[in-house]
Amino acid sequence: MITKWVNYLYQFECDIFRSFNSHFESKTLNLFFRRITHLGGARVTVGLTLFFVLIFPMPMWMWGIESAISLVSSHLAVNYIKKIRPRTRPYLSLNQVRVIENPLKDHSFPSGHTTAIFSLITPFVIHMPILGFIFYPLAFSVGLSRVYLGLHYPSDVLVGLLLGTIFGMLTVVLF
Repeated sequence: MITKWVNYLYQFECDIFRSFNSHFESKTLNLFFRRITHLGGARVTVGLTLFFVLIFPMPMWMWGIESAISLVSSHLAVNYIKKIRPRTRPYLSLNQVRVIENPLKDHSFPSGHTTAIFSLITPFVIHMPILGFIFYPLAFSVGLSRVYLGLHYPSDVLVGLLLGTIFGMLTVVLF
């Protein structure tokens, strides 16, 4: 019974994945998602965090510190989870997946890019909720880009979103 349910969920997730990835040939979407995905990458997330820590006065300086702590701690969690729950990337395990050139070869679960962007923005949104109107669409776009580009299953992105948000919230509460 459980195996049947797990297989059903996996097939459902693969269908969602294919529906996003099937639009890969769209020049407009390709341009958008190939650019936006980098907002969750190490260069941008670390760079933005350092920018807020080094440039801005209080209270944004403290928000930058909280984002840095959230980013580092969530990154450690992602690396640990990838080791204990390795999952092959969809372009390696599914047929007819369109993927960017030079794709990542490490494990896909959870999405590090999605975790990073949500761990970065969460402290800022908690302190200044109006920023959510700008930051959440950008962060959700990063997550969608990971599926669109053939690098992650939707559940990889969902868990990344949850991890990043939880680490961001915990950091604000604890610091």
